[in-house]
Amino acid sequence: MLKAGIILPGGTAEEQLEQAVLAEESGWDGVFVWEAAYGVDAWTLLGAMAARTGRIRLGTLLTPLPWRRPWKLASQVATLDQLSAGRTILTVGLGAVTDDLPLTGEVMDLPERAALLDEGIDLLRELWAARGSHHGRAYDFELQLDDQLLIGRPVQDRIPIWVVGVWPRPKSMRRVLRCDGVVPQYEDESGEGEPQDARAVRSWLTAHGAGPGFDLIGQGETPGDPDAAAKVIRPWADAGCTWWLETRWELPHHVPERMIQVRERVAAGPPTQLRA
Repeated sequence: MLKAGIILPGGTAEEQLEQAVLAEESGWDGVFVWEAAYGVDAWTLLGAMAARTGRIRLGTLLTPLPWRRPWKLASQVATLDQLSAGRTILTVGLGAVTDDLPLTGEVMDLPERAALLDEGIDLLRELWAARGSHHGRAYDFELQLDDQLLIGRPVQDRIPIWVVGVWPRPKSMRRVLRCDGVVPQYEDESGEGEPQDARAVRSWLTAHGAGPGFDLIGQGETPGDPDAAAKVIRPWADAGCTWWLETRWELPHHVPERMIQVRERVAAGPPTQLRA
């Protein structure tokens, strides 16, 4: 069964909170927020969403793990999982290097970021499994009070970690197998790919031991009309995608037209006829 979520592209904290409540009322399965270097704090916002909703999954798309302290992120994610009664999904990636990002002095070297991402995923898992000692190449962590591990345990036995995977690069795809889902980045001009590309990813995942419960995410824009939206999404579902994430990236951040467009698409709801 295909699940449908929506990525909120921006706006004030109040606007995004209202959109999340509307998304649950309109039948969406998940709401995902952008984690920026500066601006509305994703985890404070998601905590407020958890308190105002009761069903939808909540998470980021995405968290640049190499630029975060893994133990701090582990605490934020576990706290959200407690507040939401086990509805958290974490999406991680290397972090985009673009001209519009603030200069923060973070690591930019690609191999170094990749190593930090791999070790960071390991450390997240260790902390959520109540193992408070980690001594790796990049991170050295020792928790002195064991009761903090118990207090900080998430509700879910295994919080789903989705990771950006560049298809068909072998190193990137091997990292995917250590997680619970993949947000593919395809090596074409748009990076968005076509349904046949998603089918190739699903075949590769199956051949390398990922079961049918392993999430494969498709994303893009659909119209508000349910039948027209289903026509866009059906090929992706047939290709093996388990989630469709609705995006609205074409307008500048925070302009009134964008907020109106996002609210209208949220209110229209997901293409429910693909759920069967």
